[in-house]
Amino acid sequence: MNLASFLDVVRGRPKHPIGADGQMVLSDHLREFRARLVRSFLVLVVFFGVGLYFYNELFDLIMGPYNQAREQLGGKVETEAYIKGATGPLMLQLKLAGMAAIVASSPYWLYQLWAFLLPGLHPREKKWSRIFVAVAGPLFLGGVLLGYYVLPRGLEVLIDFTPGGTKNLVEFEEYFSFFTRMMLVFGIAMEIPLFVVLLNLAGVLSGKTLAKHRPWIVVGTFVFAAVATPSTDPFAMSALAITMTLLFLLSELITRGVDRWRAKRRTGTDRWADDEVSPL
Repeated sequence: MNLASFLDVVRGRPKHPIGADGQMVLSDHLREFRARLVRSFLVLVVFFGVGLYFYNELFDLIMGPYNQAREQLGGKVETEAYIKGATGPLMLQLKLAGMAAIVASSPYWLYQLWAFLLPGLHPREKKWSRIFVAVAGPLFLGGVLLGYYVLPRGLEVLIDFTPGGTKNLVEFEEYFSFFTRMMLVFGIAMEIPLFVVLLNLAGVLSGKTLAKHRPWIVVGTFVFAAVATPSTDPFAMSALAITMTLLFLLSELITRGVDRWRAKRRTGTDRWADDEVSPL
């Protein structure tokens, strides 16, 4: 591939974008996908370099919950974080920069994926997909922030189980995996009520059904929070369960409102049967 062809790929300019029938052929779809993939990769590389530059700030951000938990323990339990192996520090720096690059560049590469799929959707599907993108992002971010807020309390409870006369050593790679799981669990959990609303919009689930099974939904929410939360801390579990319950109640109100709107629309359009004469 020469330089001109590479620039065409990066800019997303296929040489033959339209087939003989007026539609894009398979090779053009693959060319467009390759162009979007290359652009996403280049943006990811740029953010990876930025992550390496701000490595110290990223490290302090990840270690923040652990340091808060250690301060709350007040020396009651002797705990210390460590990095294992001679190559551990280098791998740690690469992992942190890579994770930060994926998260920071996610709006761009998610947009590229959405823009690639969007032409194949119907107008109604395009409208609902825009609403989903607009709501799903803030909900996921709010879940991550909630998880970051309750994580110090969870770590404090877990470290406090250390028996007297022993020292608690926290290997950073294991802590980083635990940290990532907590953020993902809280972020994804916030999306579940959104999917409930989407099921209602698709006509699969009604607001009356949600109201009928509301007690079981609340109980199931607390069970899900207890199982999904990696820590045994009741504070973290309660924070996740209560937030999800409030979102479920909000989604029930939305679904019932949508059902009423559909009923009014159906009454207005189907007011008379086919064999009846209009009063006019």
